[in-house]
Amino acid sequence: MGGDRSATRGRRSQMNRRQVLATSVLAMLPAPALAGASEPALSSPVVGTSWYPEQWPMEAWARDLDLMREAGLKVVRIGEFAWSRMEPLDGRFDFDWLDSAIAAAGSRGLQTVLGTPTAAPPVWLTEAHPEVLRVVENGEVQGHGERRQFSVASSTYRRYAVRIASEMGRRYGRNSNVAGWQIDNEIGLETFDAEAKVRWARWLEGRYRTIDGLNDRWTTAYWSQTYQRFDQVPLSLGPDQNPALVLDARRFFSRLWADYVSDQAAALRVSSAPDQFVTTNSTLWNNHFDQHLVHQTLDQAAWDLYAPSGRPDWAGNALHHATVRGYKQRAFWVMETQPGYVNWGPLNRSMDPGETRLMAWQAVARGADAVLYWQWRSALGGQEQYHGTLVGPDGTPAAVFPEVAQTAHEFAMASPFLQGSAPQAEIALVYDQDSRWALEQQRHAEDYDPTGVMKAWHRPLYDRNIDIDVIGPEQDLNRYRLVMAPALHLVDADLAGRLSAYVEQGGWLVLGPRSGMKTEDNALWPNGQPGPLAALLGVKVDGFYALDDERPLEGSWSAKARVWAETIRPVASDVEVLARYAVGGWTQGQPAIVQRRVGQGGTVYVGALLDETGQGGLTDRILSSAGLKPGLPWVPAGVEASMRAGPAGVCWFLLNTSSQAAAIEFPPGARIVVGRLVEGRLGPQDLVVVRQGASQGAEEVRTSSRL
Repeated sequence: MGGDRSATRGRRSQMNRRQVLATSVLAMLPAPALAGASEPALSSPVVGTSWYPEQWPMEAWARDLDLMREAGLKVVRIGEFAWSRMEPLDGRFDFDWLDSAIAAAGSRGLQTVLGTPTAAPPVWLTEAHPEVLRVVENGEVQGHGERRQFSVASSTYRRYAVRIASEMGRRYGRNSNVAGWQIDNEIGLETFDAEAKVRWARWLEGRYRTIDGLNDRWTTAYWSQTYQRFDQVPLSLGPDQNPALVLDARRFFSRLWADYVSDQAAALRVSSAPDQFVTTNSTLWNNHFDQHLVHQTLDQAAWDLYAPSGRPDWAGNALHHATVRGYKQRAFWVMETQPGYVNWGPLNRSMDPGETRLMAWQAVARGADAVLYWQWRSALGGQEQYHGTLVGPDGTPAAVFPEVAQTAHEFAMASPFLQGSAPQAEIALVYDQDSRWALEQQRHAEDYDPTGVMKAWHRPLYDRNIDIDVIGPEQDLNRYRLVMAPALHLVDADLAGRLSAYVEQGGWLVLGPRSGMKTEDNALWPNGQPGPLAALLGVKVDGFYALDDERPLEGSWSAKARVWAETIRPVASDVEVLARYAVGGWTQGQPAIVQRRVGQGGTVYVGALLDETGQGGLTDRILSSAGLKPGLPWVPAGVEASMRAGPAGVCWFLLNTSSQAAAIEFPPGARIVVGRLVEGRLGPQDLVVVRQGASQGAEEVRTSSRL
C-alpha cells in the first residue's frame, strides 16, 4: 500500500455513504461558539483525539483537521511516539513538521497536547548505547522495533529523555496552541539490568542504613537468607522470593518511575507557561508502580479507558474514574479511549451503538474534563492496523464517527454549567497499593483478588447511585462521614492512630478481611491480627480459612461467606456481633462481622468476603449506622446517576446503560440541558444531563443528593 500513495489519496477524496452520513449528522448538530480571545483556550469538558501527522503526507492534514473541527473536537494529542522524526540523528533536531502541525491545528481551534516521545527510542540511540535497553527478569534483552524497550534505571537513557523534553519545552513552552504535556506513554515496565541492580543496592542502603537492619526487618534468618552487603540482595519479583524483598522491589521501581517522570516534568517546566499542565497517562488498575507517588510532581492525572471485549464494565469504570481522580484529588483526563473496538484483546468486539457516547459521558460525570479517542486515522502499517479509529486510512469517517461528533457538541452545550464543578462524596474507599502488592503475592486463595474485592465493595454503592471518592491511606479522612477500607492489609502504628482519631471525632470506619495482619515490612504483627488496630476494633482475629464453598451467615440480613473466612473474638465488652457463621467446621458459630461504637463514631470489621446479596445487605446496614440515606428515589433501578456541583449549581448525569426504557420524574426545579425524554422515559443506551438550582453549599448539595 505504501507504493500507491496517489491512488490512496484519490480514494480519500471520494464521498461514500458513511461520509454522507457523517456530514448530515454534523449539519443537524448545534455548532458551539468558538472561544473568544478573552476566554480560556479550553472550556471543559472537551473531546479530542490522538493524531499522528508524522505518519501522513502534509497535504492530508488539512482535510483531517477540518473534519475534526466540524465534529466539534477541541484537542489533538501529538508526538508521544515520534522521537525518530523529532531527532533523526543524535543531537540533530527537526521540529519544522511539528511546528506546522501545531499551527494547522491551532488555526482550526484545536489545542495540542504534546507527548514527550520517550516511550519509543530511535534506533540510533539503542544502537549506540545498548545499555539503555530493558532487561526482563530472566535476562532477556528487549530489542528494537517494539516500544517501552528502554531501562528506566539507565542514566544514559534518562539524559537523552531529559534532553528531548528540554528541547520541546524551549520550542513550545510559550506556544499558545499547546495546552499541556504528556510525559512518555503508559509507563511502568520493570527492568533488571546491571544499572538497575546498582540503584537497587543504593536504595536499600538509604532505606535501612545498615545490612543488619534489613536482615532483622526482613526476617532473613528464614531459609538462610541473611546478607552481608546490600549488593548481595537480589532484585526480583519472583513469586517464591521473600515477601519483604518483593514488596520493597515494587517500591523501588515506583521510585525509579517517579524520578523519571519528575525529571522530565522539571525539564518541561523550565520553559513552559504556567497554564500548560503536565501529566502522564496510566492504564486500568496499573500494578507496576504506586500512582500516588508518581503523580506527586504532576499537575493532573490521566488514564486510558478501554473495553477490549466490547462490553463496558460500567460499575468498574465508575470505580476506576474515582480512583484516578483520587491521585491528585482533582479533575482528570481520559487521554485514550476506544472508538468502537481495539485490536489487542482475545475477541475485539465493537461496542454497541450509543455505548461510546455513554462511556464518554460517564467519564465526565465522574470528574473527567476531557475524553480523547485513540486514534484519529489508522496507520497503513505497524502493529495496530486493526485498531478502531474515528476515520479509516482513506479518511472516510468510521461508523462511530457521528456518535463521537454528537458527544463533542453535547459537551459544548453542557460546558457553561460544568465549569469549576466536581463530584461530591461523603464516602471514601481506601485503595492501598502496598497492601495490594502484598496480598497478590500471598493470596492464600487463588480467587482472592484485591481489586476484585474493591469492586465487590463498590458495587452496592454504585447500584444505589451513591458517589464515592477513592483515596490513599495517607490522605485526609476527615472530610468523609464514612470510610471503607476493603483491603488494608499493611497497617503501621501511625496509620492506626489516624484511623482511631477519625473514628473518635465522628467518622465511621469499615474494614475488610485481612486488615492489620502485617507491618509495613510485610511481616506478621507479633500480637497477631489486627495488629495496631486491636484497641480501636476491640477484637482479636483467632483464625483465617480459605474456602472452596459458600458458608451461610446468621444475621439480620441474608449473606454467605465465600473465598475467605476469619473467626473473630471480641475482647471488648461493647463489641456487637452482627453476623456469625451458621455452619462450617472451625468457623461454625463464630463471629464473622462485628461493630463497635467508639467516641462519636464507630467501626465495622468484616471478616469474610461476601456474596453479592450479602454485600448489599451489609452496605445498607453500614449506611444506616453512619446516618447516610441510600440512593435517589426519583431515579429508577438500572439507571446510573451521578452528580457534579460547582458555581453554576448541580448537574445530574443519568445514564441508561440497559436495553429497556426507564421512566423518570425529576425533582422540582430540575431541567434538562443535554438529551431528552420521550413521554417521560429515558431510552435504552441513552442519557440526559439535568441541571438543578444555582450555586449551593457543600451541605446543600449533599442533602439534594439524598432527595
